[in-house]
Amino acid sequence: MIEFSHVTKIYKKTFTAVKDINLKIDKGEFIFIVGKSGAGKSTLIKLLLREISPTQGIITYNNQDINKIRKRSLAEYRRKIGFIFQDYRLLPKLTVYENVAFAMEMICAPSKNIRREVPLVLSMVGLSDKAKYYPDELSGGEQQRVAIARAIINKPETVIADEPTGNLDLETSKEIMKILAEINRRGTTVIMATHDREIVNFFQKRVIELKSGIIIRDTRTGGYEDEPEED
Repeated sequence: MIEFSHVTKIYKKTFTAVKDINLKIDKGEFIFIVGKSGAGKSTLIKLLLREISPTQGIITYNNQDINKIRKRSLAEYRRKIGFIFQDYRLLPKLTVYENVAFAMEMICAPSKNIRREVPLVLSMVGLSDKAKYYPDELSGGEQQRVAIARAIINKPETVIADEPTGNLDLETSKEIMKILAEINRRGTTVIMATHDREIVNFFQKRVIELKSGIIIRDTRTGGYEDEPEED
């Protein structure tokens, strides 16, 4: 489904953010991308979203070279991918219902579809009773649930989550992860960049670890390994 083939990204001709990345992600997988700040996680995500282009190498999505997608077709490509931000990025003057509905309005979905789908997704993330609330009336965990609902409302093939539990306590993080696991169980590919050691260790999914822009570990079922101490 997704393949990085010898992908390198160099910024300003001097800084190599990722180097010679070779990676295959199958449809329906759940993947943690881990590594310290500056390891290359954000660059990998930006490359997949076609926010930036590789300096070298090819990235394919469903056998399509995404670097060859023309600008006018980028929006169509990105609709296949739902994105969950660490800082939620909800629209403060819109209610929970309106924030989620807005994502459907952006693709010109019929009003009857919006009225049908938004309540279903809010129910899935446990926010049916918060539909008329505004973001500043919600807890951090609830805001993240709205962000998830917004990301999945248009039924994307893939969901990318960038540190979705970074601002949450452990119990709330586990609740968020259960929602992502359920989304994955229904067939959506989930790619999650995270520093959250406890979450990675608890859920035991495929782990891809980056260090200095290089994949140093790809474990089918694993945790967040500690680096060995230096002598």
